Amino acid sequence: MAFALRRTTARAFPVLGLILGGLLVVAACSRPAPEAALREAVAAMEASIDARDAGALARQLDDDFIGPGGMDREGARRTAALYFLQHARIGLVPGPLSIDMHDSGAQVSLTVGVSGGNSRLLPESGQVYDVRSGWRLRDGEWRMTSIEWTPKLR
Repeated sequence: MAFALRRTTARAFPVLGLILGGLLVVAACSRPAPEAALREAVAAMEASIDARDAGALARQLDDDFIGPGGMDREGARRTAALYFLQHARIGLVPGPLSIDMHDSGAQVSLTVGVSGGNSRLLPESGQVYDVRSGWRLRDGEWRMTSIEWTPKLR
């Protein structure tokens, strides 16, 4: 019986080693890949808009963010706060993201439908935009560095 126990234990160690090694590999790979982390950052920005939180939105912008007309990070925060005050309801319907990763960052492009208003039933205004934004990985977090949008409906 002792021989059988030693033999079973001897077989168990390599199997246990493989299982533990596999768990370590999975744990090492659990950090999101850069593109997945960027998609999470875009989703967090969308969540900030849904929550009507201009401060959280601005915190996702890089320190040297530049928007349309030379808008800086603080200007973007104030503009978002103004829209949140003007419209009780803001709706976003984003299309699929197109992500172009490069050495210094990434570019994210998408088409998004935006609506706003104070009515409970129908939005008072709406537009579809082609949006292109630049992103940089800073201190382990993706930050938006630039954005531009073009209306699709005239």
